[in-house]
Amino acid sequence: MRWLITGGCGFIGTNLIAALRREQPDSAIRVLDDLSESERGELASLGPFEEVAAGAPQPPPGAVQLVVGDVRERNVVSRAAQGSDVFVHLAARTGVQPSLEDPRGDCATNVLGTLECLEAARSAGCRSFVFASSGAPLGDQVPPLDETRLPHPLSPYGASKLAGEAYCQAYAASFGLMTAVLRFSNVYGPRCGRKGSVVARFVRRALAGQPLEINGDGTQSRDFIYVDDVARAIVAAARPDRAGEVFQIGSARETTVAALARTLATVLSEHAGVAVSVHHGPPLRGEVRRSVADTAKARRILGWRPEIELQDGLRRTVDWFAGRQGEEEGRPG
Repeated sequence: MRWLITGGCGFIGTNLIAALRREQPDSAIRVLDDLSESERGELASLGPFEEVAAGAPQPPPGAVQLVVGDVRERNVVSRAAQGSDVFVHLAARTGVQPSLEDPRGDCATNVLGTLECLEAARSAGCRSFVFASSGAPLGDQVPPLDETRLPHPLSPYGASKLAGEAYCQAYAASFGLMTAVLRFSNVYGPRCGRKGSVVARFVRRALAGQPLEINGDGTQSRDFIYVDDVARAIVAAARPDRAGEVFQIGSARETTVAALARTLATVLSEHAGVAVSVHHGPPLRGEVRRSVADTAKARRILGWRPEIELQDGLRRTVDWFAGRQGEEEGRPG
């Protein structure tokens, strides 16, 4: 298949490409990324790639191309999509706090950018469109969270992702585009070095000799899903049986942030020889109190289920961070 992946130089994108190279080595992959939150080096770490203009011919089987461009640029997205079979839309402004600081920018990228991507996929005749959403559209509800819940976003980020979901469903109904919306829980794993998520932030601080900082009392809970499980969900959703579907993608296990810190402290001690302490700060605005996904629909329709347990996933994540730190320390000054 010929894949177009927006935001493909980022955390989930690079892990998806790594998975495709392992499991579908003949896939042709084109990445569209503005490099605002990533670097070419993230893509280069996976193997050779060619940087091309948006209108260049599609890559041959097994090859990877990079188009540097913004998803809000209509001509760039449209030309980049030509010839693609699967359009995976990962590019976004992510996070609750950044959306509170700049709601207009959040909307421009996450709503208008998604609309441009859907139009490009429709024009190019893509057979499927996979949209990366999150639990933010649902807001603060009593878990477990499934696809029947009425959305109630608490932040501009949640609102913008909800708008993207709605456009995906509208394009499925109006134009027959085979869209699939994946509501990712808290994704963690290797290559998350630039992320502001809690696991990445905790590991960075621990390896820097700093305490783990918990916002609030730590009893708030999240559903932590390993990035390889997310990559498998994307691949499964690229072969949709029905259009316009929404799927919760998570571990289906509720973990408090305090429990995460304890588990991570054990992993850091055993696998990196690092002792950590914990500091509590004020709670954040717009954050939900509890979150865990009900993934029954994804199991039933996509044939997908999570495979990586939290402790194993954290060990792999710590190993990646420690290896990266060692590489940086070994470079000449």
